[in-house]
Amino acid sequence: MEKAISAAEANRQFSRILRSVRDGESYVVTAHGRPVARITPVRSGTGDHAARTELLERLRREAVVDVGPWSRDELYQR
Repeated sequence: MEKAISAAEANRQFSRILRSVRDGESYVVTAHGRPVARITPVRSGTGDHAARTELLERLRREAVVDVGPWSRDELYQR
């Protein structure tokens, strides 16, 4: 069950909130009574490791493109 918490209170109690999120709690952060954010535990299989693995797999499937040499100025041209 998600608990509502004001942005000001979330700011003051951030460390405590993170500890409770680590233990499975979820929060909806409100500003002026309106929901603006959700703080939830990271699900298993998500996060940096899964994202990195997915990116590396995608890069392995991409074809290598030979663009030849370029200068720094060419690299930053818009």
